[in-house]
Amino acid sequence: MSRADLEKQPYDVATMFDGIAKRYDLMNDVAAMGQVGMWRELMVEALDIEPGDTVMDLAAGTGTSTTAIAQAGARVVAADFSLGMMSEGRRRGAPVPFVGADAQHLPFANDSFDAAVISFGLRNVQQPRFGLAEMVRVVKPGGRIVVCEFSTPTWKPFRTVYEKYLLRALPAVASRLATTVDAYEYLAESILEWPDQESLRRWFADAGLERTQYRNLSGGIVALHRGVVPHR
Repeated sequence: MSRADLEKQPYDVATMFDGIAKRYDLMNDVAAMGQVGMWRELMVEALDIEPGDTVMDLAAGTGTSTTAIAQAGARVVAADFSLGMMSEGRRRGAPVPFVGADAQHLPFANDSFDAAVISFGLRNVQQPRFGLAEMVRVVKPGGRIVVCEFSTPTWKPFRTVYEKYLLRALPAVASRLATTVDAYEYLAESILEWPDQESLRRWFADAGLERTQYRNLSGGIVALHRGVVPHR
């Protein structure tokens, strides 16, 4: 099933995430071959948190990454558009506040945070450049923007294997662990259609961010992008 076909289904992306909330973190671990914890640690490190910093974790889901940021000493808000995800996070006792938020129209004032991060969520924003611009808007001058996202493996032979794994194996595994296989077909397609590392770095620059850089993780399966909000 193509992404276009999925977009014709009688549910939107928010509803899709509502439906997989209870199994989403487990499926992430399976899809990432057990490396999610390491990626999360490096994401928190990239935020360069100082004591008392305020951080927005966008597309926070159940608050797993938000909790890790809080444990690093930040005051952090988990923002997401899926009620199901946030409800599951609250049920699990995530020790962070949850706020319903559309990434393209964030409910926060300008310069509200010292840093903002989105992990494995920017590709699910309908217009991701608008989402990135909103992150820049709500972060103070000199603050950090971090995006942790699936990306393009740097070694071509492995890239071919990886793409076949995404297209064929992820929905098959999902059929054993989840009831909504279509959702994982969509997620696999969204990863494959996502811009490569350098293209996303240019998006950062186009959004006005300075000192743009990225770091490949696990051979480019994931990339950490980082930029600094300029003084305006």
